[in-house]
Amino acid sequence: MIAQITFAVVFGVFAYFISKKVGLISQTIKLGRDIDLSDNPGQRWKNVLLIAFGQKKMFDKVGIAILHLILYVGFVLINIELLEILIDGLFGTHRVLHGILGVVYKGMINFFEILAVLVLVACVAFLSRRNIMKVSRFQPDRHMEMRNWPSLDANIILFVEIALMTAFFSMNASDAVLQSRGESHYSHAITGPFVISQFLMPLFESFSTSSLVLVERFAWWFHILGIFSFALYMTYSKHLHIVLAFPNTYFANLKPIGQMSNMPTVTTEVKIMLGLEQAPSEPAEIGRFGAKDVQDLTWKNLMDAYSCTECGRCTQQCPANQTGKLLSPRKIMMDTRDRLEDIQKGIASNGKEFTDSKTLLGDYISDPEILACTSCNACVEACPIMINPLDIILQLRRYRVMEESQAPGSWNNMFQNMETSMAPWKFSPDQRFDWAKEEA
Repeated sequence: MIAQITFAVVFGVFAYFISKKVGLISQTIKLGRDIDLSDNPGQRWKNVLLIAFGQKKMFDKVGIAILHLILYVGFVLINIELLEILIDGLFGTHRVLHGILGVVYKGMINFFEILAVLVLVACVAFLSRRNIMKVSRFQPDRHMEMRNWPSLDANIILFVEIALMTAFFSMNASDAVLQSRGESHYSHAITGPFVISQFLMPLFESFSTSSLVLVERFAWWFHILGIFSFALYMTYSKHLHIVLAFPNTYFANLKPIGQMSNMPTVTTEVKIMLGLEQAPSEPAEIGRFGAKDVQDLTWKNLMDAYSCTECGRCTQQCPANQTGKLLSPRKIMMDTRDRLEDIQKGIASNGKEFTDSKTLLGDYISDPEILACTSCNACVEACPIMINPLDIILQLRRYRVMEESQAPGSWNNMFQNMETSMAPWKFSPDQRFDWAKEEA
């Protein structure tokens, strides 16, 4: 009974802190402007199945995609066993699903063990890519946004996965030995040796029964506490994408990638000037042009920031970054999330009305970064879960140009030419096709 009470208390503590953090994340995402993304649900569900679950956009590099799919699917499916552990922990049973599933149970655990081996292989491969092969997009000396915590975060989770899989095998192997000895509590579920952990059983044969029970209980507690800790840790790290990838792909922009969203207030004003719409009797209040802080972005932009996997595919494909400019689309998303995290801390300490003197543009993202963007959409195309860094960049840039009139001189010349000549070049409209006459 003491073990069951302890388990219930531990479970309750983790559930409390996880729900509290999830509530804060939800609250900060809702700081963004409202946007209607409920159209075409069929296509949206298709994106969820193919891109979030099927990881379709990862398969430009087949080997890496398969390893990632193994890591993802393996971890999710293996943790189905969490249901059994929860029941056993709360009610003092042992392998309760064995009594329900019968012979199917052993096949299920065997399948999980094979997946666990594949997860271990994938973890070792990804650790090697980051720390031995030193893939460029992960290196902190080449990408400033990957310095310190982001680089450590990726390694921590891979080592944690390895530890959890090792505990899973140790638990099954020691359990099988105890079953063979007819030990009380373990003999209620005679499942026999499992396909992988049976090779670890000789390591435990020499243990006394009391020592073996201690090993099995330690592995069991380590496994479940590791899962609880991972769930909590996930809400503080980039691995939140494991959950948010699904809603993020569902609510992704379905318009053609090159189609930019016009500002409704500006569009309305232009239509009124052209006589396409009647001016309202009471002019609507015009809000801020563009975005200066996260509250000016949409809630989908903020969800994008929390969904970012920090994989760096966007930065790797960015032509501005390739030519040595400061822009890194990955950093844009990470900076947006950092700003949200700072607001989160302020809300947690001071309440919902918390404000500070910082802004996303200026304190987190600099002008040279947003001005370097060519609007080519390479980052949008590269993202495996349909994040749109360009939308944030454009909104920040609109603020600088339209609210503060801080556009580069060359841009101002282009704007003037567009206004007077209806083209970026300084010649009159009636001369626009003179080049064709000369060619003829």
